[in-house]
Amino acid sequence: MSEILENLFGSKSKTRLLRFFLQNPEHEYSLQEIAKRNMLKNSAIRREVENLVRIKFILKRTKKGKRSYLLNQKFVFYPELKNLISKDNLYPQSKSLSRIKDIGNIKLAAISGAFINYHKSKADMILVGDGISRAKIKNLMSSLEAEIGKEIDFVLMSGEEFKYRLNMLDKFILEFLEGPHEEIINKISGLKRLIANRK
Repeated sequence: MSEILENLFGSKSKTRLLRFFLQNPEHEYSLQEIAKRNMLKNSAIRREVENLVRIKFILKRTKKGKRSYLLNQKFVFYPELKNLISKDNLYPQSKSLSRIKDIGNIKLAAISGAFINYHKSKADMILVGDGISRAKIKNLMSSLEAEIGKEIDFVLMSGEEFKYRLNMLDKFILEFLEGPHEEIINKISGLKRLIANRK
């Protein structure tokens, strides 16, 4: 559906900005922060931001000579836009998810939460693996956060830790895996059977 929204709203940058402000309604951001969080160039978003200010979708504030922008929750179409964005299932449109296999020896990569619009989930992603590159995971998360418009709540653990927590019937892991989720990578034999037998 993200491609539909891009065509509907005219550009990827505008779609990212709309989603970003709708996902973070309470926060104020400088132009530089908006560009960085959405992985867009300042020049690409300056005009878009000013257009959104002009129609009163976002508000511009100036404090001590510094400008910041925040969502106008009284915007006439705010409820409808929030509803439209919430229907946009971001999996499999999140192109950066394919890069998970490159960050290390990944045994399990499962997504929920913001990726599939399941807001009861306590995390957006669980990653299980060994030899994970911290630099690569940081870059991956930055890309994913730009694509979905909000900070990703993820849990990273080694294969040994995951096995231990699963054996201890860890409530968090079981709730995540028994709830709505999608598996990007699953190299843990018998995991699906184990979860299915608990239901």
